[in-house]
Order: sequence, then structure tokens, then C-alpha cells
Amino acid sequence: MANNTRARRTARLSRALGIALTPKAAKYMERRPYGPGEHGRARKKQDSDYAVRLREKQRLRAQYGIREAQMTRAFEEARRTKGLTGENLIELLEMRLDALVLRAGFARTIAQARQLVVHRHILVDGIRVDRPSFRVSEGQLVHVHSRSETMPPFQVAAAGAHRDVLPIVPAYLDVKLDALQARLVRRPKRSEVPVTCEEQLVVEFYAR
Repeated sequence: MANNTRARRTARLSRALGIALTPKAAKYMERRPYGPGEHGRARKKQDSDYAVRLREKQRLRAQYGIREAQMTRAFEEARRTKGLTGENLIELLEMRLDALVLRAGFARTIAQARQLVVHRHILVDGIRVDRPSFRVSEGQLVHVHSRSETMPPFQVAAAGAHRDVLPIVPAYLDVKLDALQARLVRRPKRSEVPVTCEEQLVVEFYAR
């Protein structure tokens, strides 16, 4: 029951943001692409500039499953980093441990990836890390603990069962899925990161 409730909540959020946040939400949106309620099919009035920027920020947050405080800290770091702030922001978020666990195919959704990290199934260079926000550095190896490898969720992942619903593994990751290992070979480039976002609108939201 709890899983069904969570799935419906995610589907509603996906429709509101105009982007499928999970494979199951994508199926819901295919069946019912309009919003809930009797006014779901009605044409909406044009959003204000603020509303457009706010929604884009919320879309990015939702794709990484992070809190506003985490997003704000990431933005401030991106602003201080040399280069384009919007691109820096997405590249920094992509180096989170939970994001890389998802990209590698160890999990099916960002929520599941976060849960795997919190439950201490994931190691970085042989050391358990239970913080989804942990920043993985170039060259570090992300892998599943040997005691966890035989658990059903990881056996399913190692067989490649999530690959049909996940984007192609990006070039900044070297993944050995059968061994449940993934190495961040270099910093991600914005053009390679499989998130849907007009990052300049996010920058404008925080710069207001």
C-alpha cells in the first residue's frame, strides 16, 4: 500500500513538473498526460517568469531527489567555480554518490539509489559510504559490498534488468555491471548528463 501511495504521489509530481521522475511515472503519464481533477484537461493561463524559473528549479531538484538546502549549497558552490554556473551546478550534482549509483544501473530510480547508499551497501574505494550526497572524485571506484552482492536487488541489477528504463551509461563512467562496479573516470560534462533542465532558468531563479 505504501509503495502504491508513493508511486501515485510521484506520478502527480511528474505531471505537475512535466517530466517522468521514475519509469512507473512515465507509464502513468502515457496513460494520463494531463493533471488530476476535473480541471486537469483545461488550458492553463500563461505562467509568470518567476513561475517558469521556479518550476525549472523544482524539476532539477526532483530529478536528483534533493532538499532545497542541498540545492542552494550546490548552487553557491557552482557560482564560485570557474565556468558557467548552470553547467557547473548540474555537473556537481551528477557527482553525488546516489546519482552515480543510478547512472551505473545499480538502481532503478534515484530514490532506490539513495536507499542503497543509506543502508550501507555501497563502497567508494573499498570504504562504506552512507551519505547519498557524498561527492565522488575523478578516478574513484563505486562498488557494491561483497556481502550485499548476492541480495536479490543487486542480482537483478547485475543482470542488466534496469538498462531498459535507464539512459545509456554516460562516457564519464566506466561500468562493469556484472561485477557491480563503476569508476568515475572524469568530471561529467553538462552535455552528457541525462537530466532534463534549462539550467539558465535555474541560475536566474537563484540570482533574482
